Amino acid sequence: MCNRYNTPREIEVERMWRVGRQAPLPWWKPHVTPLAQGPYIKPGGEIEIGQWGMIPRSSKTRRPMTADGKPMSTNNARRETVAKSWTYAPAWRAGQRCLIPVESWVEPYWGLGSRNVWWSFRRADGQPAALAGLYSEWTDPETGELVPNYTMITQPADGHPVLALMHRPGKEKRGVVLLEPGDWDAWLHGTAAQADALIKLPPLGALLSGAEKPEEEGLLPAEQLLALKAGE
Repeated sequence: MCNRYNTPREIEVERMWRVGRQAPLPWWKPHVTPLAQGPYIKPGGEIEIGQWGMIPRSSKTRRPMTADGKPMSTNNARRETVAKSWTYAPAWRAGQRCLIPVESWVEPYWGLGSRNVWWSFRRADGQPAALAGLYSEWTDPETGELVPNYTMITQPADGHPVLALMHRPGKEKRGVVLLEPGDWDAWLHGTAAQADALIKLPPLGALLSGAEKPEEEGLLPAEQLLALKAGE
């Protein structure tokens, strides 16, 4: 799963995805956290800025709420249940899939036991990454404002040599979905079955990773550091 990431600069997003705009885009911070604003690419090459955290249609507020009014986390959508979830299924069935431009993202590594080291991932070729997402629009019942919003797709990561090391011991291992340029069109415009077939773990060599604070790599035993670099 991912709860924090960095976006490319606006000019990099426009160049990489060949998207234009008719008017200035809403401003977003390059460091995106849940419920903050971030950019995503919609079918047809349109760039949108929205809330990272999908808002269920029945929610009374832009902070995602369950049907009985309890806050919920919706910045990550599980691949296994996305087609059935009352939050994500409407967008999935409607083909509202998007590309989320990402410079880097972080996951917690707990190999030290008492504390975690934030481990940062990025594309090995230095290009911005496109992560698989879903988008929606929610109408504020009080003001009528249309609020764009989106979520990242996540998948089981037990089979990946590095992603399987993230998160607390004994906790579920999950990772984001990295889409290669040749798969962008199928994700945005293909059938649900074609899109689902693109959800897979990144191959060895696709990612570079390291401690978000490089000096923290010196805290790790050599064998742990070697294991964390195994996917490169």
